[in-house]
Amino acid sequence: METVSTCPYCGVGCGVIIEHDEIRVTGVRGDPKHPANFGRLCTKGSTLHLTATPQAITQRLIHPQLRRHKTLPLERVGWDEALDHAAQRFAQAIDEHGPDSVAFYISGQMLTEDYYVFNKLAKGLIGTNNVDSNSRLCMSSAVAGYKATLGADAPPCSYEDIDHADCLLIAGSNMAWTHPVLFRRIEDAKQLRPAMKIIVVDPRRTDTAESADLHLAILPGTDVALYNAMLHVLLWEDFVDLDYIRNHTEGFDALKALVRDYTPAMAGDICGVKPDDIVKAAHWFGQAPAALSLYCQGLNQSSHGTDSNIAIIQLHLATGKIGAPGCGPFSLTGQPNAMGGREVGGMANLLSGHRDLANRDDRAEVARLWGVSDIPAKPGLTAVELFEAVHRGDIKALWIACTNPAQSMPDLLKVHEALAACPFVIVQEVSPNTDTAAYADLLLPAAAWAEKEGTSTNSERCISRVRAAVPPPGEARADWLIAVDFAKRLESILPGHASSIFSYDTVEDVFNEHKVTTLGRDLDIGGLSYELLESAGPQQWPVPTGSCQGTSRLYGSGIFPTANGRASFKPVQYRPTAEQTDARFPLHLNTGRLRDQWHGMSRTGMVPRLYAHRPEPVLEMNARDMELRGIADGDLVQVKGKRSQIILQAAASNALRQAQTYIPMHWGGRFMTGLGPNSLMPSVTDPLSHQPELKHAVVRVERLATGWQLVAFRRDDRGEMHAALQPWLGRFDHATLTLAGRESSVVVLRAWGLSETAPPSIEMMDELMIAMHLDVPHTLVFNDDKRGIAKRALIENERLLGALLCKETRAAKWILDLVVRGGSTKELRKWLFAPIATPPSTYLVRGRVVCNCHDVSEDEIAADYASGLDLASLQSKRNCGTSCGSCLPELRRMATQTMQNSKMWDKGL
Repeated sequence: METVSTCPYCGVGCGVIIEHDEIRVTGVRGDPKHPANFGRLCTKGSTLHLTATPQAITQRLIHPQLRRHKTLPLERVGWDEALDHAAQRFAQAIDEHGPDSVAFYISGQMLTEDYYVFNKLAKGLIGTNNVDSNSRLCMSSAVAGYKATLGADAPPCSYEDIDHADCLLIAGSNMAWTHPVLFRRIEDAKQLRPAMKIIVVDPRRTDTAESADLHLAILPGTDVALYNAMLHVLLWEDFVDLDYIRNHTEGFDALKALVRDYTPAMAGDICGVKPDDIVKAAHWFGQAPAALSLYCQGLNQSSHGTDSNIAIIQLHLATGKIGAPGCGPFSLTGQPNAMGGREVGGMANLLSGHRDLANRDDRAEVARLWGVSDIPAKPGLTAVELFEAVHRGDIKALWIACTNPAQSMPDLLKVHEALAACPFVIVQEVSPNTDTAAYADLLLPAAAWAEKEGTSTNSERCISRVRAAVPPPGEARADWLIAVDFAKRLESILPGHASSIFSYDTVEDVFNEHKVTTLGRDLDIGGLSYELLESAGPQQWPVPTGSCQGTSRLYGSGIFPTANGRASFKPVQYRPTAEQTDARFPLHLNTGRLRDQWHGMSRTGMVPRLYAHRPEPVLEMNARDMELRGIADGDLVQVKGKRSQIILQAAASNALRQAQTYIPMHWGGRFMTGLGPNSLMPSVTDPLSHQPELKHAVVRVERLATGWQLVAFRRDDRGEMHAALQPWLGRFDHATLTLAGRESSVVVLRAWGLSETAPPSIEMMDELMIAMHLDVPHTLVFNDDKRGIAKRALIENERLLGALLCKETRAAKWILDLVVRGGSTKELRKWLFAPIATPPSTYLVRGRVVCNCHDVSEDEIAADYASGLDLASLQSKRNCGTSCGSCLPELRRMATQTMQNSKMWDKGL
């Protein structure tokens, strides 16, 4: 059977078709009718079904679990006992300390209906505005920027604008990896219209930057200086639209006076780019009949993220390039439903229907719609403020749903201390193994992507239906149902609630109530219904009453949702990042995303093949910086910041300029020793949006001398071993725990001991053997006690199922390859314990996988290019790059490198 639904990953909001037998998901493919993707899926979306296999289900949270005392373990309980206990604990906190002693921290991965119920529960029933979302960490500066300039949190563009743009300005986004399906659309547009100019603003030379006509590798956090300088050039060269400014905006004179000082020379010095390149970017933007900007976390996750958003929006207002095909400032949301959460007011400063909590009339209107006496005026705690309040002891009961703040927040040591000290923590989750779940006093099992009903809104304001294909496993429930059940129990305890305000029989009832709150607002969906979404497909809001289709782009009339109908210019000054390099911390640290992983990896981390492209957490550095510090590829280094330190392997990267380093943000305590890169990040926030500066910190990096290494891997067809081995990460000076494989799963534990640390004892090795199920009588054993070398190999039916190598690990790569591929050990058995880095010539090790869809390795691609194949011939031979296309930028880069190497060879260099 097949069920049409929506992908739960990034904000592109791709349509998916779920294949299933009504009990289990068996496959997934892109929906060719969905306007976001027209059938395309990225590597993450195309492997969604692998997160719902029987093996994956064994890693799910499927029953409520209660910790009756902080010193006791969790125990299974029924839903009635779980929610009764939760209601009593919340009611007790409210009675003794007031409504603001409780808080909710929710997620942009929830559906709109889930968000709506939690928002109503906090602000309408309990009477606290302490409900915030992890969207605060990714999109709140975009919201503040839109509202400050255009008057409403409404991206004015559509994906189809990519097809009409003459100039694309991509800022702070590696779209090729983070929004790959949308990036395919850019590649298609560029192929059809080669004259289209692509400008990429990013400190790193990412795959997106590689595809650009102009890469502006600015220093971190200098965006405002760049866009002010571009506006300076636009004014000087007479590229601004004075009629548009005069008729549709206000405040331009003050901005004009400000940017007079932002010459290209001045900005080039601040940004670390050539002044001529700033001029070129401004010319391309100003001369283009249609200019579109696309931006994401590089602008938002900053202590001045709102200013960066304002500065880029003002380029469009000054040139009148907004509201027309191919034009406009387009914020790309990171999570699938960050937009839907904002629509229902699921943040501490918002109310349903894009209402402002600070507005008394808005509060009164929502109170009337909800049937409550009032909505409290006191601002709620935003994400960083919330966990600071938990740390102080002000929050007595905290409900965390569908998010993992113990990995995703900045200054993680403080967050972990807060969660450990909080009197009562509820975690509503799919996985029981997240960093946050470890602190739960009550774990509530939630339905996952293929088990949910409702709606979500993507980056282009497009509302899609999310449909359930299979029932949730065990006792897991939909998020909205859990919240409603709890709310009804709390209503019966709290005084003054004679009748329920949560009388919903279906998820559609919640949607219909949400719809009423939007009537007459900028996001009016009075004409939208589940029936319309079923018959006509996804729709972009607004869809007012009487309309049967959505609105593709906004502000074409030049009238904006402000008091006077005009957009506003704001003079914003460049301000440096929260932390500046100095002699003690001389390096910039930037964080970002990987191509095949998503957020904290609680879902993608279950899929072995998604590790094939970037298998382990590493610190990327400029080669010269490594040379100056005596660091080689693969060396263990200590990355020390102002709050914390972590240990990682170092890797040289030509994507970074000197004094820059980079760590992907996905790796947390489930995958490596320590708390992960966010422990290094400051909790400094933007003063308007309250979004933290999660992209940048300053660090120093020092090489660590290692005394020994241990590598152990085991085929894990049941998918249970990764969670079981997580406690081992804290038993070594440094360790990583990842997966390998394709059709089957292999768990991989790597550990290092510093030079002064003794190798693992025999007792510890035996314990690890038991944990990895290598402790069987026929396991091959080799010990060299004098040198401290230990090796183990488990072979069954001539297949290597697992191995362990301690201190002498040069053969680890090819032995792991043998485990993954399931090859016969008949000819290789005698080599398993040999201290060789490569196997006999009869066995060829595959390199890193570049194309995940078709399992094509880097070595295979390089060999084909070296033999004379071009990209088209390579694709014809191996199909790489022909499915999701996520690997295309790397395939092109490898082709270019092969050509350059060939020319150097011809010249005798």
